[in-house]
Amino acid sequence: MQQRSTRPVSFALAAALAVGVAFVGSGGSQAAPAKPVTAQLAPGDAIPLPHDDPFYTYNGKTPLTKVPRGAVLKTRSVLVGLPKSGQGVIPATQILYRTQDQQRKPSVTVTTVVNPTGPANLGLVAYLSFYDALGDICSPSYTLQGGDPGDENMELTAAEAAIVTGLAAQGYAVTVPDFEGTDLHWVAGQESGWSTLDSIRATEQVLGMSKDQAVGLIGYSGGSIAGEWAAELAPRYAPELNIVGTAVGGVPVHLAHNLNYINGSDNWSGVIPAVLVSLGRAFDIPMGKYLSKKGKKITKEVRRQCIGSFNGNYPGLRVEQLLKKRYKKFLEVPRFARVVNKLIMGSTPGHPQMPMFMGIGNADGTGDDVMVAKDLEALAHQYCGQGVKVHFEEYAGAAHTEGALQFFPAAMEFLAERFIGAPFTDNCADIGPGNSLAPLKVKKKKKRVFTSH
Repeated sequence: MQQRSTRPVSFALAAALAVGVAFVGSGGSQAAPAKPVTAQLAPGDAIPLPHDDPFYTYNGKTPLTKVPRGAVLKTRSVLVGLPKSGQGVIPATQILYRTQDQQRKPSVTVTTVVNPTGPANLGLVAYLSFYDALGDICSPSYTLQGGDPGDENMELTAAEAAIVTGLAAQGYAVTVPDFEGTDLHWVAGQESGWSTLDSIRATEQVLGMSKDQAVGLIGYSGGSIAGEWAAELAPRYAPELNIVGTAVGGVPVHLAHNLNYINGSDNWSGVIPAVLVSLGRAFDIPMGKYLSKKGKKITKEVRRQCIGSFNGNYPGLRVEQLLKKRYKKFLEVPRFARVVNKLIMGSTPGHPQMPMFMGIGNADGTGDDVMVAKDLEALAHQYCGQGVKVHFEEYAGAAHTEGALQFFPAAMEFLAERFIGAPFTDNCADIGPGNSLAPLKVKKKKKRVFTSH
């Protein structure tokens, strides 16, 4: 079967359809942050990459271990604009806040807050980016300021600038966290969820919002990782937040199934070495121990790139080519099997307690070329069984990018209805059981038996 193009040329269109506006310029009212700005880029200053920007570093006297999660550490005024423009036009606030990484170690990251430029504050939206990055050149806090993500990533980052500013123009306050953290832990589910929840805590503090402030979450593709995990973890991690709805689309529910689906594909196989890099970082795995000569070469190439750069660059690549011979059965290696199992969505003791909208394309009977449709159906079915109100949509014939075109308008409508308290009707009765989301079997080490002679 012929592979469909997965280059992100349609995401800008998806953004325009989603918010109903082109990129908005300055204008409209701008609410002032409640907390004083403690750091600021001067007009005309060059926009440094995050790793060169001292704003991203915590240098307070109190150890992070003693700082509450979600605490505001620094704020600064910035201007939001088109990526690569070198400048912004819409006033915004950036917040350095305390969160935790995949290993539950205290960490910091940044969220970018755009106050409503429309007539009213309709609610707080956490927009979760599909920046899918191993390097901070695509971090939302950088590209939203007008930073240059490289030509390969312009379509994606420009689309997201349109979505964020469009939401603000409609009257929403918008917070956009760098949920991968300053060390770029892409695909690290729990960390992405925790970072998202802590960004909401920090944003509410800075904007002086009440404890019952209505919050909506929305994320597609890589952003769905943060959205789904935030929804799943919120009841235990941040029960005080009033999350009224979560919309996620193009969701990687079970990474083992995604790997089997894209292994050797012409387009999406470029994701495989990038995921190896990111999971190695997030879980402190010395990947060099497992990689073949080819694996070391390719992972070195992608280790500072974003998805627009590495995706499609390795047609036909298989995970077996990246690993030493004794590790070629990647999913049978105990260390990796345990990581994959930890990242299966819906596997934690808790579950979302807000209405959920879930969407995914199905172009070939399996999925949208990268995400598996029956996996998301299974997660929706599981949540329905746990009492969660879920609306699940499968977009027949749609590959991953085309699925975004259908997801965003429906997701925006879903959130708008949640903010005004409209009745929500789920379609749980029509959602099938989907695939098994059972964890991988983890081989136990054989105990060595010593005998005396």
